[in-house]
Amino acid sequence: MGRPVVPRRGRGGRGEVVAVSRRGAAAGEGGAGDGERDAPERDKRERDDRPPTSAVVAGLVAGAVAALSAFLAAPTGGALVGLAAVGFLAGSLRRSHRVLSWAAAVGVVGIAAAGYLGGAVEPLLAAGVALAIAWDTADHGISLGEQVGREARTRRNVAVHVGANLLAGGISVAVVYGAYLAAAGNQPVAALALLLFGAVALASAVR
Repeated sequence: MGRPVVPRRGRGGRGEVVAVSRRGAAAGEGGAGDGERDAPERDKRERDDRPPTSAVVAGLVAGAVAALSAFLAAPTGGALVGLAAVGFLAGSLRRSHRVLSWAAAVGVVGIAAAGYLGGAVEPLLAAGVALAIAWDTADHGISLGEQVGREARTRRNVAVHVGANLLAGGISVAVVYGAYLAAAGNQPVAALALLLFGAVALASAVR
């Protein structure tokens, strides 16, 4: 196909003929539209999708509380819960829900081990609540990063989310501990069974 001929006035008033390719003309006409369509994609690439700092810090604090509480009940269980807290931090930084799930599983094993070794019920319940909050906060932080980015104002959102989970956890602990005092007494097996039941109820309420 031939190129369109565009007359142009040159020096001295004489007309000159300039050939313009159809492909170049089409590119010139569609340049503005393509730039507008590419703008959202460019903004998405430039946005930091990492979890907000407030969510990472809140999850780390909850994980530390869980590890300390489990350690007071039984050092072996506390070590496993501490490993779970590190896993929550790694999962947040890597933005991996799978890593968070594996870390939560390690934490549950740690709390169960502490209960089996005869740890006191009170620190184990506190460890269970803190572990659930750490897991859910880390998971929520990843979702926030994917939706609004790291630089968005999310402190209030994170605070409300953690507060709601803490309230649900406190209610679950009150129910489990009341049942323990009423029925289990000081029997380690019964206490462990109640703790596991409370962990299931707490996970259902939080998630």
